[in-house]
Amino acid sequence: MFQKILGWFSNDLAVDLGTANTLVFVKDRGVVCNEPSVVAILRDTGKVIAVGAEAQRMLGKTPANIIAMRPLKDGVIADFDKTGEMLKYFIRKVHNRKSFISPRIVIGVPSGITQVEQRAVKDAAQVSGAREIYLIEEPMAAALGVGLPIGEPSGNMIVDIGGGTTDVAVISLHGVVYSKAVKIGGDKMDEAIVSYIKSKTKVLIGDRTAEYIKRYLGSAYKIGKADKSVEVKGRDLVSGIPKTITIFEDEIREAISEPVTVIINTIKLALENTPPELAADIVDRGIVLAGGGALLRGLDLLLKSETDLPVIIADDPLGAVVNGVGKVLDELDILRRVSI
Repeated sequence: MFQKILGWFSNDLAVDLGTANTLVFVKDRGVVCNEPSVVAILRDTGKVIAVGAEAQRMLGKTPANIIAMRPLKDGVIADFDKTGEMLKYFIRKVHNRKSFISPRIVIGVPSGITQVEQRAVKDAAQVSGAREIYLIEEPMAAALGVGLPIGEPSGNMIVDIGGGTTDVAVISLHGVVYSKAVKIGGDKMDEAIVSYIKSKTKVLIGDRTAEYIKRYLGSAYKIGKADKSVEVKGRDLVSGIPKTITIFEDEIREAISEPVTVIINTIKLALENTPPELAADIVDRGIVLAGGGALLRGLDLLLKSETDLPVIIADDPLGAVVNGVGKVLDELDILRRVSI
């Protein structure tokens, strides 16, 4: 009875602590927060002045006394203090200062995370006021989130393509049979677009412009004959004057081909290392794509042509991890099985 009363006040949280975005799931309420993982601080004092969407609007536009930064890089914590402050902000926002008891927090982390990195995540969560902290590998959480039968003795392959990392895993009987994580994701595609445009047009664009181009023109596989284009603004590296240029879909497909190839090769490596009986299941069930990178147009068609396997994009690829982490808040026996 006491545990039940405790549950009414604790407001347990599930967090997808992503390089690009942080999503927060509250028990019985669903996803209540989805904001960029960005923090703005005063350079002199280190005081946090903005977090999330407000801080993202400052990226690349701050005066000398303000720094807008991402405290996570390649899926892991790059700045411990700022990550703690960011988590504290999200918890406060979600609970509206009404919670009397510190929450239990379950956090999705990349597979292959080191013990030092695990400790950094747990410490940051403790600083933010958590009572208990559990960590779940993101591919396991994504598999739960998209409804794969992970408890059955059958092979399920999930590919979670996030902002900083791509996680590939084969799961059976609530365990990871094989997993591989590479530090390639949406951010590397943005960097590739910036580099490509810089070398081809001698125009420098910002990261946010590169992300816009990726969302609008990005594709991994040519579909039809149409070649979309978009006008973007940047700084001419020769004259130093702002300039407008036109970018085409074919160019962006070429620009991001290298990170896309790394993702495809990582999936092939996972298939090569999958036991034969589980590989047979994947032939029937297919490969499930989750994470923001799953929304890259034509990625499923490219993967299908490279592997001859069925490829399914999750219904809600962006919410797969946080929904999966949220599911285990109610099922403590599964939480204990799958947490690391």
